[in-house]
Amino acid sequence: MSKKVLIVTGDGGDSYEALYAYHRFLEAQFQAVIAAPTRRRLHMVIHDAEPGWETYIERQGYSIEPDVAITAVAARDFAAIVILGGRAPEYLRNDPSVLSLVCEFARQDKCICAIGHGIQVLTAAGLTKGRTMTCHAHVRIEVERTGGIYSSKPAVRDGNLVTAQTWTAHPEFYREIFLCLGQ
Repeated sequence: MSKKVLIVTGDGGDSYEALYAYHRFLEAQFQAVIAAPTRRRLHMVIHDAEPGWETYIERQGYSIEPDVAITAVAARDFAAIVILGGRAPEYLRNDPSVLSLVCEFARQDKCICAIGHGIQVLTAAGLTKGRTMTCHAHVRIEVERTGGIYSSKPAVRDGNLVTAQTWTAHPEFYREIFLCLGQ
């Protein structure tokens, strides 16, 4: 099995999720490859809860330099794909190359992982029907309307599909990812 993991994000992606994923895979001796629609410095954000707000807030996060453009990636070269949350999935779910790549991972029965709003890419790719998953609370309706089964657990593994609610579920999420990868 390949020791490479593809991390997908874009402008507005959650910088904490990106940095945590990158470092966690390196720590486990995987090659972490960050992919985005284009190879240029990404403007990342931090999402958090703020007292008095009915939704999350967004602040500027660390910038990240992707290693590769999504169109230059083939699923056969990777053990898994991790789709990060933040605001980036709002537009990534409309990118045919992203959806095609995620479906390629599914056809090859590879580990597919998504956190927070990253699950929006799975719903757009048609990969949620009949699958049990979790996600950011504001994405639940998309999961259920596309035939997915929502779980309130912080992280859920359904076969080779691993999902998590938010960055607060990193410990549970990465435990499930590494189980999926046979680690």
